[in-house]
Amino acid sequence: MLEIQVVNALAALAQTQRLRAFRALVVAGKEGLTPSLLAEQLGVAPNALSFHLKELAHAGLVDVEPRGRNLIYRANYPQMNALLGFLTQECCQGAPCDIRHFSQTTSC
Repeated sequence: MLEIQVVNALAALAQTQRLRAFRALVVAGKEGLTPSLLAEQLGVAPNALSFHLKELAHAGLVDVEPRGRNLIYRANYPQMNALLGFLTQECCQGAPCDIRHFSQTTSC
Protein backbone atom coordinates (compact mmCIF):
# COMPACT_ATOMS: atom_id res chain seq x y z
CA MET A 1 0.00 0.00 0.00
CA LEU A 2 1.36 3.41 -0.91
CA GLU A 3 1.75 6.09 1.74
CA ILE A 4 -0.69 8.38 -0.09
CA GLN A 5 -3.33 5.63 0.06
CA VAL A 6 -2.69 5.24 3.80
CA VAL A 7 -3.00 8.98 4.34
CA ASN A 8 -6.26 9.09 2.35
CA ALA A 9 -7.70 6.13 4.27
CA LEU A 10 -6.75 7.54 7.65
CA ALA A 11 -8.10 10.98 6.69
CA ALA A 12 -11.40 9.39 5.68
CA LEU A 13 -11.63 7.58 9.01
CA ALA A 14 -10.69 10.67 11.01
CA GLN A 15 -14.30 11.83 11.22
CA THR A 16 -16.81 10.41 13.68
CA GLN A 17 -19.68 9.64 11.29
CA ARG A 18 -17.40 8.07 8.68
CA LEU A 19 -15.68 5.94 11.31
CA ARG A 20 -19.05 4.78 12.64
CA ALA A 21 -20.30 4.03 9.12
CA PHE A 22 -17.16 2.06 8.25
CA ARG A 23 -17.36 0.03 11.46
CA ALA A 24 -21.05 -0.72 10.80
CA LEU A 25 -20.18 -1.94 7.30
CA VAL A 26 -17.41 -4.14 8.71
CA VAL A 27 -19.96 -5.69 11.09
CA ALA A 28 -22.49 -6.11 8.25
CA GLY A 29 -20.05 -8.33 6.39
CA LYS A 30 -20.25 -9.31 2.75
CA GLU A 31 -24.00 -8.71 2.61
CA GLY A 32 -23.41 -4.98 3.05
CA LEU A 33 -26.05 -2.38 3.75
CA THR A 34 -28.14 0.09 1.81
CA PRO A 35 -27.60 3.75 2.66
CA SER A 36 -31.11 4.02 4.10
CA LEU A 37 -30.61 1.07 6.45
CA LEU A 38 -27.17 2.33 7.45
CA ALA A 39 -28.55 5.83 8.09
CA GLU A 40 -31.29 4.32 10.26
CA GLN A 41 -28.77 2.22 12.24
CA LEU A 42 -26.50 5.22 12.82
CA GLY A 43 -29.27 7.74 13.42
CA VAL A 44 -28.02 10.18 10.78
CA ALA A 45 -29.70 11.97 7.92
CA PRO A 46 -29.46 10.03 4.65
CA ASN A 47 -28.08 13.02 2.72
CA ALA A 48 -25.29 13.52 5.27
CA LEU A 49 -24.48 9.82 5.18
CA SER A 50 -24.27 9.90 1.39
CA PHE A 51 -21.45 12.45 1.63
CA HIS A 52 -19.58 10.30 4.15
CA LEU A 53 -20.00 7.11 2.12
CA LYS A 54 -18.62 8.91 -0.94
CA GLU A 55 -15.53 9.91 1.06
CA LEU A 56 -15.02 6.34 2.28
CA ALA A 57 -15.41 5.01 -1.26
CA HIS A 58 -12.96 7.61 -2.60
CA ALA A 59 -10.43 6.40 -0.01
CA GLY A 60 -11.00 2.81 -1.16
CA LEU A 61 -12.36 1.66 2.18
CA VAL A 62 -15.84 0.77 0.91
CA ASP A 63 -17.19 -0.68 -2.30
CA VAL A 64 -20.57 0.13 -3.75
CA GLU A 65 -22.69 -2.15 -5.93
CA PRO A 66 -25.83 -1.06 -7.72
CA ARG A 67 -28.62 -3.57 -7.11
CA GLY A 68 -31.82 -2.61 -8.86
CA ARG A 69 -32.86 0.76 -7.49
CA ASN A 70 -30.64 0.39 -4.43
CA LEU A 71 -26.96 0.75 -3.74
CA ILE A 72 -25.23 -1.79 -1.51
CA TYR A 73 -22.20 -0.60 0.42
CA ARG A 74 -19.63 -3.03 1.78
CA ALA A 75 -16.39 -2.66 3.64
CA ASN A 76 -13.41 -3.29 1.35
CA TYR A 77 -11.69 -5.92 3.49
CA PRO A 78 -8.55 -6.27 1.33
CA GLN A 79 -7.99 -2.50 1.55
CA MET A 80 -8.69 -2.53 5.30
CA ASN A 81 -6.22 -5.38 5.78
CA ALA A 82 -3.62 -3.60 3.65
CA LEU A 83 -4.01 -0.52 5.85
CA LEU A 84 -3.61 -2.58 9.01
CA GLY A 85 -0.63 -4.35 7.47
CA PHE A 86 1.02 -1.07 6.59
CA LEU A 87 0.48 0.28 10.09
CA THR A 88 1.91 -2.83 11.75
CA GLN A 89 4.58 -3.72 9.20
CA GLU A 90 7.47 -2.85 11.46
CA CYS A 91 5.71 -3.97 14.62
CA CYS A 92 7.88 -5.68 17.20
CA GLN A 93 11.08 -4.84 15.33
CA GLY A 94 10.12 -7.06 12.40
CA ALA A 95 9.46 -10.17 14.52
CA PRO A 96 6.09 -11.92 14.44
CA CYS A 97 3.82 -10.30 16.97
CA ASP A 98 0.92 -11.78 18.89
CA ILE A 99 -1.57 -8.92 18.68
CA ARG A 100 -3.37 -10.18 21.81
CA HIS A 101 -0.16 -9.84 23.76
CA PHE A 102 0.58 -6.46 22.22
CA SER A 103 -2.81 -5.05 23.17
CA GLN A 104 -2.37 -6.07 26.81
CA THR A 105 1.12 -4.68 27.28
CA THR A 106 3.03 -1.61 26.23
CA SER A 107 5.60 -3.60 24.24
CA CYS A 108 5.82 -6.79 22.21
